[in-house]
Amino acid sequence: MASTLDSHTKNYITTNHFYVEMGSSIVACFSECSGLGVDINKEVYFEGGVNDQQRVTLGHATFSDVSLKRGITDDQSFTKWLSKTFQKAERRNVSILVFNQAGELMQSWTLIGAVPIGWRVDALQADGDSVAIEELKLAIEGLKIGKSAGGGQSVSRDGSGYFV
Repeated sequence: MASTLDSHTKNYITTNHFYVEMGSSIVACFSECSGLGVDINKEVYFEGGVNDQQRVTLGHATFSDVSLKRGITDDQSFTKWLSKTFQKAERRNVSILVFNQAGELMQSWTLIGAVPIGWRVDALQADGDSVAIEELKLAIEGLKIGKSAGGGQSVSRDGSGYFV
């Protein structure tokens, strides 16, 4: 399912912004995104008699918290998801999308099992009909990088505890 900027121009016509997709809809727009990253633990082994090499095995991956700053939204499903965090954390797959000026999807990052761990709202203004979000911080359990939309679906765990 391909997302295009055309269907969202009245609400999100900006340049160099990160669009947040939940389900198959763009629900918010942010002007800054940081923390997209992963560190993979490694162990180094040395073989007896081999003094000029080492062996490296990889372990568990640790994903950084993702911060989105200076955002706007008028989508109620997005703000309801944030509000639910106080009662019970609802994990979602959330895609961060970047479009070029022609409205073509250039890059996507799907945050697997994302849950809000912090957010701040900017000053409220009476003349606007959208909510300005100063910062949203998400903890994630996985990350997929690609060039496709439609990855921001609700998630559930399979029998072994992995998100599907």
